[in-house]
Amino acid sequence: MTDVAAEPNPRRWLILAVVGTAFFMTILDVAIVNVAIPSIETDLNITQQTVEWVIIAYSITFGGFLLLGGRIADLLGRRRIFLVGLVIFTLSSLACGLSHALGSAAVLIGARAVQGLGAAIISPAALSIVTTTFEEGAERNKALGIWGALGGSGAAAGVLFGGILVKYLGWEWIFFVNVPVGALVLAATGRIIPESRADVSHRRFDAAGALTVTGGLALFVYAISKAPDVGWGSARTILLLIASAVILAGFLAIELRGRAPLMPFGIFRNRSLSAANVVGVLMGMVIFANFFILTLYVQQVLGWSALRTGVTFLATAGTTPIWAGVAQALTTKVGPRPIVTAGLLIMGVALFLYTQIPVHGHFWPDLLPAYLVFAVGLALTFVPVSIAALTGVKSDDAGLASGLLNTSQQIGGAIGVALATTIFTTQGNDLLKTGHTKAQAFTSGYQHAFWALLILAVAGAVAAFLLLRGVKAEDVTEQEAAGVAI
Repeated sequence: MTDVAAEPNPRRWLILAVVGTAFFMTILDVAIVNVAIPSIETDLNITQQTVEWVIIAYSITFGGFLLLGGRIADLLGRRRIFLVGLVIFTLSSLACGLSHALGSAAVLIGARAVQGLGAAIISPAALSIVTTTFEEGAERNKALGIWGALGGSGAAAGVLFGGILVKYLGWEWIFFVNVPVGALVLAATGRIIPESRADVSHRRFDAAGALTVTGGLALFVYAISKAPDVGWGSARTILLLIASAVILAGFLAIELRGRAPLMPFGIFRNRSLSAANVVGVLMGMVIFANFFILTLYVQQVLGWSALRTGVTFLATAGTTPIWAGVAQALTTKVGPRPIVTAGLLIMGVALFLYTQIPVHGHFWPDLLPAYLVFAVGLALTFVPVSIAALTGVKSDDAGLASGLLNTSQQIGGAIGVALATTIFTTQGNDLLKTGHTKAQAFTSGYQHAFWALLILAVAGAVAAFLLLRGVKAEDVTEQEAAGVAI
């Protein structure tokens, strides 16, 4: 079965709307839970250490299964695997919501882990459907601009929607809302999206590679997520990281010797893809940690409600899609390098503004200017990185390339949140011991964390400037032009 028809699919923009809706749900659910954590902790009568697993469980399975989900989509059929992911995500969302009536934290945490698995299947399958539906060039860049707007605004929108739902309907509705949306996407997928898969001579599945990469990545995300609680230098963290490295080294050995590897390393000959994934890690660290810290600041220091917290993020979520269109047009015209570099530097400006947040802050002028500036940087970074990661990638490897990009961003996000948590917790605890108020200690801790994110944003800009040199969004890679198999 071929991936791209001779003529463009007349329903291609409708296809984008369908898979984009599913992708938006998965990104939304990364952040939507943050504002509901206090309510979940109270209603289920659980400790803070237990309620953290509502976030960690999703992150572990989401980050751990992305690469596997992307490759399976290539081999077994992108629409088929996309549907499987949708079913898993929708049913597990229902189970998450029902945990409220059951009063069971175990059900909620278990269902969140399954929900992360569904998201890990949906995200790369959806992006590979977009990649194989639109021909490379200006039209695909436009589609990826829309995709970038969805992804870039998803985290901020999650805080917004989460605040509204928690305020008026209850925290269980942050999960229930996925059920009708998932059902509609399922119904539309079967009627609108054609099947596609990699045109390869084999359908062998690399089980050993799948087990090692998934286990290694999941263990890595777990170790990083718990490091702020048990200490980065603790024996537990060090041993878990070593175990993760050993398992991933085993994955590399298996892939280098395998006849039908899960991840053919020839794909990294694609310079644009390799550079985009390096930048994607740094970008993920900055974006995820930024929204995480801001949510804590406005709730714990300023004392704002979940609803008010969510509404403030409308400034970012509402303007990012506008700037995404600009990012797509500029990337198509001049290539991703200057746009990604500028985007990360603009993020750096917003992060500098966040380092100045006061104990008794206000939406204006302490937050709104930075919210708006960050939206510009977010769009100018997320969109061209997505374009660069898929430039020159053969349709047979679309799922793999999509899974790699999503993995880079999710792993970066896990590291960024853990690093920021360690910084603001350490600084805050030190100040509490010296007689500072909780608001003063927390604010100082968040300021220190934002300084760290500012350094990461600048590092990302430098990486983009150096690694994306000569890469143009409308060009194919030298390998593909020469007919080299990726």
